[in-house]
Parts: sequence; C-alpha cells; structure tokens
Amino acid sequence: MPGKLLEDKVAIITGAARGIGAATARLFVEHGARLVINDLDDQPLKHLIDEIQANNGEAHGVAGDITNPSLPEKLVDEAQRSWGSLDIIVNNAGYTWDGTIHKMDDEQWHAMLDVHLTAAFRLIRAAAPAMRTRAKEEMRETGQAQARKIINISSTTGTRGNFGQVNYAAAKAGIIGLTKSLAKEWGRYNIQVNSAAFGFIDTRLTRSQEESETISRGDATIQLGIPAEIRNRGTALIPMGRPGTVEEAAGLLLFFASPLSNYVSGQVVEATGGA
Repeated sequence: MPGKLLEDKVAIITGAARGIGAATARLFVEHGARLVINDLDDQPLKHLIDEIQANNGEAHGVAGDITNPSLPEKLVDEAQRSWGSLDIIVNNAGYTWDGTIHKMDDEQWHAMLDVHLTAAFRLIRAAAPAMRTRAKEEMRETGQAQARKIINISSTTGTRGNFGQVNYAAAKAGIIGLTKSLAKEWGRYNIQVNSAAFGFIDTRLTRSQEESETISRGDATIQLGIPAEIRNRGTALIPMGRPGTVEEAAGLLLFFASPLSNYVSGQVVEATGGA
C-alpha cells in the first residue's frame, strides 16, 4: 500500500464515537488526516479524541445531535477555523428504529429520514462554500480544483429492502439518490460523491438484542440490536461465514476518501461478505 493516503486532508465524520465511525476516524488519522468528529454522546467522543491525540493525531470534537439544523454549520466552521479547509465528509451518523409499517407512527418514520438523509443533506449544503466555492476559486487560479470527497453511508436495506425496516430502508435508499444526483452536480468541481452500502457489519446495531442496549430519543426508548434467531440466520447466509468488522468497513471508506478513487463518483458499493 502507498504511504499516508490522506496526508494533510481535513475530514468531518459524523457518528464517530463508536462502531464504523470510530474505526474510520482511527484509520483516517493513521493515514494523515486531521479530523472534526461528531457524535450525540459526548463522553465516548471525548475518549476517542483523547486516544487520537495521545497517538499524535489531530482531532477536534463537536458533540451534538446531527439532526439539529444548526449543527452542520458548526462542524464546517470548526474545520475551517482549525485548519482552513475541508476535503472529506463522511455522513455516517445513524441508528435503527424498527417496526412493521402498520404499527409505525409518524415520529418513528421521520426519525429515520431525519438522521440518515436530511442531516446528510444539511451538512453537504453547509459545506458548499468550503468545497464547491473553493473548488471554483482553484479552477480560476490554476485551472484545476483539487479532489474532494463526500461519502454517504447507506445499507443493503436501502438497496434491497428488509422486513420491519421500511423507515430505515427509505432513508438509506434516499441517500443513494442524493449521492448519485450530487455526483452529477458537483463532478465539474472535482468532487467525488460515493456511497458505501454495508451489509452485516458487527456493531451495536446488529448484535443480538440480549447483548445490545437501549437508547432514548425524545420520549421513546429504542431497543438496538436484532433478535438472536434472525442474527444467526443472517450470518448463515453470508458466504464468508461471518459479519464484517468495523475495521473492514472503514477500509472501503478510506478508498473513497483517498486519491485511489479520484475517477470514481456516483457509485454505490455493497460490502456484504459476498451475500
């Protein structure tokens, strides 16, 4: 593998305190990136920042709910204030709130659209001056804009559907539409926009409910994880015989963030272990 693939690049990663987001943050720093990382849970976020800084990496944290309309501008402002640029966005934040459609209320439906789709839209829109406008300036000055990257996290639930997840499936399918459309809008500015559609990656969202936890959103208490029987059946269908690790998931995101993907845009890559 080449040396540091993200040397001096500035990246925003949402949902970065745990799981795929945290693994991606660690890998990006290993490859030379400077980070602005966000999560709703401030203590895990602080622990990750402390870990990165203890290993001579550079990362700043902005805790808060990514569905708050004011938060995207805070993330972009932090990147600009700290390092004067923004090269990479990873729209990773999210969770699941499952239920069959006839039992699903509007809050449960909109919660998934808000966190997986609307929040990504708002962050990209907030980043337009730092990415699109800066690219136009570079084109006027030198004739060529440097490559910038937007990576949107989808799911095989968005590409294939899944029982009990109409809300999550709609949001993750929507992020694919956003990805493909934005690739056409911003391609002229040398901004590559791609999506990773993960299958069965071992995180707190895919562990058995007996091993997982609950989270609170408003007045609702949401059980994360999936029933053990369904988890076992899902694992049996993976040709590689196991779920993916968060580190393996992060590897795909590193490819999308790096110069190795400078002519790859508007694509959705499924990472499924062959399923």
